[in-house]
Amino acid sequence: MELFGGLIAKNGLVFAFLIVGLLTLGSEFFSRKYLRSKIPGSAVAIFAGLLLGYWGGVWGNGEKGLADVKLFSGLGFFGGAMFRDFTIVATAYGASFLLVKRSGWLGFISLVLGISLFFVLGVIIALVWGYRDAVSLCTIGAGACTYIIGPVTGAAIGASSEVIALSIGTGLAKTIAVTILTPLVAKRIGLDNPQAAMAFGGLMGTSSGVAAGLAATDPELVPYGAVTATFYTGLGCLVCPSAFYGILELMF
Repeated sequence: MELFGGLIAKNGLVFAFLIVGLLTLGSEFFSRKYLRSKIPGSAVAIFAGLLLGYWGGVWGNGEKGLADVKLFSGLGFFGGAMFRDFTIVATAYGASFLLVKRSGWLGFISLVLGISLFFVLGVIIALVWGYRDAVSLCTIGAGACTYIIGPVTGAAIGASSEVIALSIGTGLAKTIAVTILTPLVAKRIGLDNPQAAMAFGGLMGTSSGVAAGLAATDPELVPYGAVTATFYTGLGCLVCPSAFYGILELMF
């Protein structure tokens, strides 16, 4: 046992990759086997990660979640500033203007409207929860866009771990809602053609939720919705911690 503990201590980051990989694999299996892919595996993995983080913080009596437990200390480096910054840059580089050009003005308008609408909705939710500072409002507002934009924005502007967790939870709830409700309302909103799918992807933004929802509606629409939904995350990571945060600082 001591040999095993020493091996993990020397290779904490590798062990962290293994943990995250197993968690992702298990979540995908659980989603397909028991949820029939109605809730994306990524959403299941994030929810499980939040639970593990809370459990780790209680068990380890610290503020770093599961990383407070000595056996899982490598997760602290895995979720640290270096990989965070890499994620921000990689996500931003995923924003291709060629894809938006392909979707036309419809895609561009839906992107701007979708990000702005959900950001404002998230800020309103944060105000209801009692937050009044620009950092918390911006982080939770970004989380309402997607569960990726929230933590990226929070890390960039210095939000607390509690607020970042709330932003992830907000984005997670949105993803699950989009996944479940899309096939139920598709006919009523005219979601039955490529143009509508592009507009829908730009408005909703959550890539996994849009892809899963459109797959349950009409698999042929998935690539069109994914065009604008993919760009949504990159654009949100650029404007939320910059332009939107600047506006909130002036207001609060």
